[in-house]
Amino acid sequence: MMMTTVAPTLQPCFEGTLMAPVTYAVKGNTVHVGGVPVSELVGTYGSPLYVMDAATVRDAARAYTQTLAQQYAAPSLVVYACKANLSVGLAKLMQQEGLGLDVVSAGELHTAIKAGFPAERILFNGNNKSKAEMAMALDYGVNRFVVDNASELDRLASVAQAQGKVANILLRVAPGIECHTHEYIRTGQNDSKFGFPLEDLEPTVGRIVNEFSGVLCLKGLQGHVGSQIFEVQAYVDLANLYLGKLQSLHAQFGVVLEDLDLGGGLGMAYTTADDPPVLAEAVALMAKTVSEGCKALGLALPRLLLEPGRSLVARAGVTLYTVGSSKHLSGYPSFWAVDGGMGDNIRPALYQAQYSALVANKLNEPLAPEPVRLVGKYCESGDILLREFHAPALAEGDTVMVLGTGAYNYAMASHYNRFAKPAMVLVEDGQHGLLVARESLDDLLAQDRVPAWL
Repeated sequence: MMMTTVAPTLQPCFEGTLMAPVTYAVKGNTVHVGGVPVSELVGTYGSPLYVMDAATVRDAARAYTQTLAQQYAAPSLVVYACKANLSVGLAKLMQQEGLGLDVVSAGELHTAIKAGFPAERILFNGNNKSKAEMAMALDYGVNRFVVDNASELDRLASVAQAQGKVANILLRVAPGIECHTHEYIRTGQNDSKFGFPLEDLEPTVGRIVNEFSGVLCLKGLQGHVGSQIFEVQAYVDLANLYLGKLQSLHAQFGVVLEDLDLGGGLGMAYTTADDPPVLAEAVALMAKTVSEGCKALGLALPRLLLEPGRSLVARAGVTLYTVGSSKHLSGYPSFWAVDGGMGDNIRPALYQAQYSALVANKLNEPLAPEPVRLVGKYCESGDILLREFHAPALAEGDTVMVLGTGAYNYAMASHYNRFAKPAMVLVEDGQHGLLVARESLDDLLAQDRVPAWL
């Protein structure tokens, strides 16, 4: 009698998926990113380690810029929302791709200045910019301030007047558009902490025209519906709403607003369950909506601004961990701990975010019968990176690679439990180099002080 041989189930190959960097490749039994074996990266820089693939960032940037150049018959600017992930090197990479930079703090602005980022391509966002931050931005020549509320309007006017300068502004307006995403990353609904209520727009424009002429120059409107958005219709609704406001503001106040900023928030695939829009198709739809809307309303095409963050960098990043301790209980998943966790990726604990991962040094080994729970080394029960990790039989010293960590991982990293933050490296065409050096234990103490009486 013939015996049927069943091939063992192996780890999924992520090459060609929307979750892995575009340069992800398997050569023999080794994963490569950016033409570099991940084993070489861990051997050189240690772990945990953030890895950013330049080619993936460039591809995403060009999906925005080239689509707008082809589909939109007026000027446009893609402004990287650098809260997603920022270093001096990443700012330089975005500058090379012709992008602008959306900053929300003195720290982000200082990074841009150190990178030599062009001031005319910087947008200063945020809901509570201090006078010091405003003055710093005006000194550098920042081209646009996004004013979030009436307090900021008064504050910016006083700072600009004191410096004898005119501040170019966009008004952020809460559009009342709710999206199906986690409640902590929705920003377009009526009860958001961000933006002027829609009913306050006309009175606010009246104040700018009548009270702040010569100090504040209103250039346009800005909106943002949220983050990790898969529903492109939200941007269509936002564009049509704001185009109607451009028309009514011109009729009421005689102002011609030259900028329309639809914000960012397009999502990406973290797992096979996610179905994000194709970037170029989503951008083309936004351009088409604005173009057709302006034609229907008899408006000149405004400069179109978009503020992508996650969709530019999330897919470009992977995090490499080394496996350590394990715990095995009857009737429960086995726990396997890595040398990082919620301090370098808070999103699973904060948003219940899900990720895809693999064991980089065991690509040709069969999967174990049951999934394991991949946890971190922080003193919290919620420090769980993957609740169900389908992997080969794990052992101490294995290298786990988590995909899609280029956004809101390094940017939200903490010193909880006094762990030093990991290094971040850039890979491109077989080269690798530091974007951020690994912190030392002495770095953790750099700002500590001891009061004289102790």
